[in-house]
Formats: sequence, structure tokens, C-alpha cells
Amino acid sequence: MSLIKIAGVQMDIQLANAAANLATMQTHLRTSVSNGAQLTIFPECTTTGYCFETFDEAFGISEPVDGPSVSSMVNICSELNTHSIFGFLEKEDKRIFNSVVCVGPNGVISKYRKVHLPTLGVDNFTTQGDNAFEVFDLKIEGHDQPLRVGMNICYDCSFPESARVLTLLGADLIALPTNWPPGSGLVADLIPNTRALENNVYFAAVNRIGTERGFDFIGKSKICDPLGRELDFANHCDEAIVYGGIDVAFARRKHLVAVPGKHEVHRIEDRRPDTYGEIVDGN
Repeated sequence: MSLIKIAGVQMDIQLANAAANLATMQTHLRTSVSNGAQLTIFPECTTTGYCFETFDEAFGISEPVDGPSVSSMVNICSELNTHSIFGFLEKEDKRIFNSVVCVGPNGVISKYRKVHLPTLGVDNFTTQGDNAFEVFDLKIEGHDQPLRVGMNICYDCSFPESARVLTLLGADLIALPTNWPPGSGLVADLIPNTRALENNVYFAAVNRIGTERGFDFIGKSKICDPLGRELDFANHCDEAIVYGGIDVAFARRKHLVAVPGKHEVHRIEDRRPDTYGEIVDGN
């Protein structure tokens, strides 16, 4: 069995200083790749920081998806022959989106705009994501099967439908770049494991550290396997890189058999969508 190694970078971020943040990201990316990672995930708003106090302040640091920050990360992924997921503030016309992007040696692979927005930090000024949830294939050198990846951002994980949709679309891994502040400890401790277990997928929650305008970000980045077990957990608020190995066949095996005919569950076929109308009736 050949595992696909992924990494999550728990790092400090400087508010409105893309150049400094990109330099830090690239240093960590070189480290994770040297340790065998073929996909490296960074926190929410990695290039920009999060605690903006006005729309104009946030708009000033935002960039289009073809802007210099994303281009810089494409270049280093090309140099290192690797893939990366990271957060940035995306500018489109006069709007800002809290976005994450996956890039690789050949450019941008996928982009996701945060759907669920709390009343907190830059999300006071961003627009709700208007693109559908998407699962995309990462072709990993040395592996016959692609890694199927879906992306959420921070608060999205508090809505189980977000991960379930990605599961139904075929995700092996759900990447969650996040900026968990004080008060989110139980979310960090419990939700990634739960989303992994209930969907039988790998789940990587990658948080930042450091202090920004009075908010002390709590770290607690982790990677969980499809049984909800922690493969690696930076259970602290210090700089760290967490690692995990992904077996795509494990994530795709939704029919779990403990005792044949006596103890079996199927994470997809045992659902009852005909009873879930209250979830989607718009109320």
C-alpha cells in the first residue's frame, strides 16, 4: 500500500503583509516537501491575515486569483513539483471573497469561496461564496489513483452539510484552512474527527497561531483518518507542521464490516434523504 503524504502548516501570519507571509509559506513548503509531503495545506487567509476592521482596509490587500500571491505559489510549486492549498482574500470587481485555492506545478487547480460567514474579522466585509462545492483530482506522482480533494473554510465545518456534499461528490480528503480564535477549542478538538468519521474521509484542519488585534489564535491543527482517529495533532498554539498518510482506497470503502451480516454500516447507502426535507426547505 502506497500512501500519499500530506502536511498542514500551523504558522503565524502578519496582517496586511503578503510579502512576509509568502516568504514564511515558502520556507515551510520547502520543509514539508523535504519531509515527503506531496500536498501542503496552509491556514485561512494565509497571505493577508484576518482581523481587518473596514472594507477598504481588506479590499486594499485583496487580489484576483491570477494576482501576484497565487502566481508566486504556483512558481514555487512548479520548482518543487508539489501541490499546495492556502487561503487569500480574493478581489472580484468591488467585492471581496474569503477564498482558498489549490495550486500545483501547472497552475491553479481549484478555488473555493467561503459559504458560511460569521460576524467576525474580515468576514464582516466579504461576500458569501457563490460557487458550488467542488471535488477535484490531484494527480500525484508515483500513484495510479488521483487524490480526490474538497475544500471548506473555517466556519463551514460547523455545518455538517458542507462535508457531506463533498463526500457525495467523491472526496477522499477534505481540507479545512481555518483561523480559529479563542472560544473555538472544542470545535478544534471534536469537529474534524467527527466530520472524518461520519463521512469516512480524511479531514485536515489547519489553523494559524499568533496574535492579531487582540485575538490569540489557538493552533490545534490536525489530520484525521476515515475512522476519526488523529494521525497528527498539534495540540498547542506554537508553530508546527502536521503530517498524515492517505490511503485513497480506505476513504472510498464506505461499507464497513465488523462482523459480516451482524455488524455492518454503509456511510452512504444507509442514508435516508427522503426524511431530510427540513434541512433544505429554506427555513
